[in-house]
Amino acid sequence: MAKLILNHVTKRFEGTAQPAVDDLSLELPERAFMALLGPSGCGKTTVLRMVAGFEQPTGGDIRLGERRLADAGGMVPPEHRGMAMVFQSYALWPHMSVADNAGYPLKVRGVGRDAYDRKVRAALAAVRLDAMADRRPAELSGGQRQRVALARCLVTDPSVVLLDEPLANLDRHLRQEMEENFRIFHERSGAAMIYVTHDQSEAMALASHVAVMAEGRLLQVAAPQALYARPQGRLVGELVGRGRILDLAEDGDPARHWPRERIAAALVRRGHGGALRAVLVRPEHVVADAPGMPATVAGCIFEGERYLLRLTLEGGGELLAYATSPHGVGSSIGVAILEGWCLGAGDAG
Repeated sequence: MAKLILNHVTKRFEGTAQPAVDDLSLELPERAFMALLGPSGCGKTTVLRMVAGFEQPTGGDIRLGERRLADAGGMVPPEHRGMAMVFQSYALWPHMSVADNAGYPLKVRGVGRDAYDRKVRAALAAVRLDAMADRRPAELSGGQRQRVALARCLVTDPSVVLLDEPLANLDRHLRQEMEENFRIFHERSGAAMIYVTHDQSEAMALASHVAVMAEGRLLQVAAPQALYARPQGRLVGELVGRGRILDLAEDGDPARHWPRERIAAALVRRGHGGALRAVLVRPEHVVADAPGMPATVAGCIFEGERYLLRLTLEGGGELLAYATSPHGVGSSIGVAILEGWCLGAGDAG
């Protein structure tokens, strides 16, 4: 499969002051599973629609290998791009059987009967729906309908699969089941995938690469583990994972990792003026009921296997921490911060 490349892509809609997508450059490696992650209105679905061929960029270009798919001067139609798209609404024909829905792209292309039957059987088997080939969509659960949409992708042997918030209409149990189905689908299809979501847990669980967007701009692309541990900039730090940002006194050390002793020293220097650094502290790096700095419990939420505490530090600043027992709101406890990650010079304030 050729590499998909978005080169300085911009999309402006008529009558809007700001571009929906602003000078975005992105590469999708072969067989990668990339999640486009960001809040509603950040431009991620517009990116997906430009890749699919439903929207034309107003600047930059989109290429699949050496083949130019779109630029401001023209674009290849969706049906000639070798891609498949799974919509949030499933887009199934209610009067057709499961097999006919899955095989519809082959019918449109005029594929012969033997090849048609073989590809449909293989696609339905891949998503574990071969026993339901003769049913109608109305007889299926939401998760089963989503798997029909995936089978419809598989029959065309696409080089790129595009998924627009495909789990948004499912309940939590089905979402978890479908996450595993997507992993299996990715392995069996051999296609590269772009998955649009505003749910960071989905992005982290499924993707090999996560691209974070805000206000039409691409902020960071990284593997999920790297994105969580080393976010670049305050916006990414706030969007990905739990945590709180402390504005700590600059100490002249360029290292982005802030160990326990460095944080403690910076907290002592607070209020003495000088430059500040934005340091992200995750709740798993905060020890509650420990010798250290005093804090007040501002909130306590039971999450099933643990409690999430919201803590206010003396002198200002807020932290999140996990605890095995409840803490009364307004109570005072000691906390120790084990480590933090600097989001970048100039990001504090």
